[in-house]
Amino acid sequence: MRCMVMVRATDESESETQAMPNAEIMEAMNRFNEELVQAGVMLAGEGLKPSREGKRIRFANGRQLVIDGPFAETKELIAGFWLWQVRSMDEALEWARRCPPPFVSECEIEIRPLYEEADFAEVMSPELRESEARLREQLAERPR
Repeated sequence: MRCMVMVRATDESESETQAMPNAEIMEAMNRFNEELVQAGVMLAGEGLKPSREGKRIRFANGRQLVIDGPFAETKELIAGFWLWQVRSMDEALEWARRCPPPFVSECEIEIRPLYEEADFAEVMSPELRESEARLREQLAERPR
């Protein structure tokens, strides 16, 4: 199963004077990422810049509204993520519990399973399935 593991933003990660993580946090996170990669769990992972550097697009009534950051509800924001390949939610939870604290302040990590092709079996036409397969093949061939 693939899952996205999201590090929730904090007041610290969203502050105007937000500093980069200290060397201790960076080293601990690097060791953890190495473990994930060596175990074949980590597919991707990145930190996100504060929401003040972001934008949102709201779709409503056939229109699009662009909203500039920063966004007020810090508890709903994401500061970073991993994409993991694991056998089960229990395994994802085991790995997440081994994660070093991403910030000096209190924070949360959320784990969410990704939809897989089989989840859409009843609603995807054969043509759409073929198109999806081609897109995934093209993505796999891209240099990283």
